[in-house]
Amino acid sequence: MKKKLSKNKNLNKRQKRKSNKEETIFKNIEKTTASPIKQLNVSKSSGIPKYVADRMARRIFFTAGIPTLMGMSVFVVSYFIVTRNIAEIPPSSTIAISALFFLLGLAGLSFGILSASWDKEPGSFFGIENIPLNIQRAKSAFKPASQNFEEKK
Repeated sequence: MKKKLSKNKNLNKRQKRKSNKEETIFKNIEKTTASPIKQLNVSKSSGIPKYVADRMARRIFFTAGIPTLMGMSVFVVSYFIVTRNIAEIPPSSTIAISALFFLLGLAGLSFGILSASWDKEPGSFFGIENIPLNIQRAKSAFKPASQNFEEKK
């Protein structure tokens, strides 16, 4: 009996030591992972500010979302027109009209991103004056990557 109790006591002591070691190891890991992140001086200007992203999302919703929904609704409307014998619509015209709406949505996606103002103030309603400036910003974002690329001969 005494041997069993002593073994149990030893096991409990070992488990406590392991748990203490694990706690200190995890604390050290947390310290080492947290310290480099705190040491990095990441500027908040690298990236799109939240107010600009929200402005882009609103513009994209109207300029891309509405035409895309209309492109999907063309199929439903043409189905009802054909099944109720209101008119005879060829499938190619349904697809063509739907494709036009989807292309309009694609153009609206680009317009919504490029026309958003990066100022704190919202800017004009259409934002056409912001397009050249935002195109320059997009080009400058890709410049460092293209300067590091060298063609091998």
